[in-house]
Amino acid sequence: MVKTAVQKADNGRAALAQAIVHGLSRRSIVLVGMMGAGKSSVGRRLAARLNLPFVDADAEIEAAAGMTIAEIFAKHGEAHFRGGEARVIARLLEGGPQILATGGGAVMEQRTRDLIHIKGISVWLKADIDVLTKRTKRRNERPLADKIKELLPLREPVYAQSDIVVQSRDEPHDMIVDEIIAALAKHLGMPVDS
Repeated sequence: MVKTAVQKADNGRAALAQAIVHGLSRRSIVLVGMMGAGKSSVGRRLAARLNLPFVDADAEIEAAAGMTIAEIFAKHGEAHFRGGEARVIARLLEGGPQILATGGGAVMEQRTRDLIHIKGISVWLKADIDVLTKRTKRRNERPLADKIKELLPLREPVYAQSDIVVQSRDEPHDMIVDEIIAALAKHLGMPVDS
């Protein structure tokens, strides 16, 4: 039976995905970046493509606390939230390989950055301020959504320490996933068709 070009491409994508997962060993792919960068939506698609579990750290924090992040901020303050966030991320990183979407401020904690460096490959979904503002203006449940313009210049130098940087923009998320997969393959030393 003769394989069509589509079948060959699908087989190539599946083989590359399998090679990436093998190359990860027990490490997680950790998505970092500002709220609105697309960590959850891109992360779900990336997880499906690589046949790995997707975990959203914010959802795990809410489940562990029994309240929303906004409620945690209001009741206990940001410092308390960040401590709990660091503990949850440390626990989640023990469960790799997986796709782990972190909250926008998670990597501002040095110990969290150190753990991600040891137990994961960090991918910064870098988005311009206009994209972030457009995506978050509809979401008032995020405690720091109104402070993006203040937070971005403080966080970008930390995000820039990520292993991989991929531009998040108003394109189909599958295109962003393709770029992440190509960057992961390159990071792991695999040949990538251009």
